[in-house]
Amino acid sequence: MGCGSPAAPAPAATTTPATTTTATATATATTVRATSTLPAPPQRVVVLDPGHNGGNGTHPAEIGRPVPDGRSGTKACNTTGTATDAGYPEHAFTWDVAQRVRRALEADGVRVVLTRPDDTGVGPCVDERGRAGEAAGADAVVSIHADGAAPGGSGFHVALSDPPLHPAQGAPARELALAVRDALRTGGFTDSDYTGEQALTPRPDLAGLNHSTRPAVLVECANMRNAAEAALVSSEAGRERYAEAIAAGILTYLG
Repeated sequence: MGCGSPAAPAPAATTTPATTTTATATATATTVRATSTLPAPPQRVVVLDPGHNGGNGTHPAEIGRPVPDGRSGTKACNTTGTATDAGYPEHAFTWDVAQRVRRALEADGVRVVLTRPDDTGVGPCVDERGRAGEAAGADAVVSIHADGAAPGGSGFHVALSDPPLHPAQGAPARELALAVRDALRTGGFTDSDYTGEQALTPRPDLAGLNHSTRPAVLVECANMRNAAEAALVSSEAGRERYAEAIAAGILTYLG
């Protein structure tokens, strides 16, 4: 007689492969490592050169001494600049606008270097200003000025060194000049009606541009002797408009 039914075989042990989870974790870790080691893009650098200086007028010998003009001649170290008929000076205008441009560029991640630290000093000389772009490793150099032409003239113009003495003074500087010009036009400013063509003025005599080995332009924002433009440059709202346009042009150039 039997002892009952034979015992059923024990079920085989079940295991869950971990290969999928492990592979996913490895891929994620690899992605994180790859992302964290990507080099950061180089920071863009711009030199702003606010024309003249507040102490120039009381130091005529210092600013009158000759310095190299970049074309085998000499120029005066600097000048006092011009002013409106009411006495608002160019050096104060350029300093104010440069500060506003600086803030706009820095808000976009650009490192900004100024050729002078305040509006109470003397100089620096034009040749030193011209070398500032190379010293800073700048992608662009923009010198900010206002003109002192006959009262009937109006409008802005952008100067560039011509004929070029360095490759950066050629096509790169022209590209920068066009970007700034177009931004000023977009900002509602009109081309100069007394100098240049299409608001561009190629010049051989501007030492600050001649010495530059980086793309560099000089912006004459307005004619301070023109009554309407004198009112504009003397107002905070007007200076903000100029700064917004110049900053927009620089950012367009930088891409």
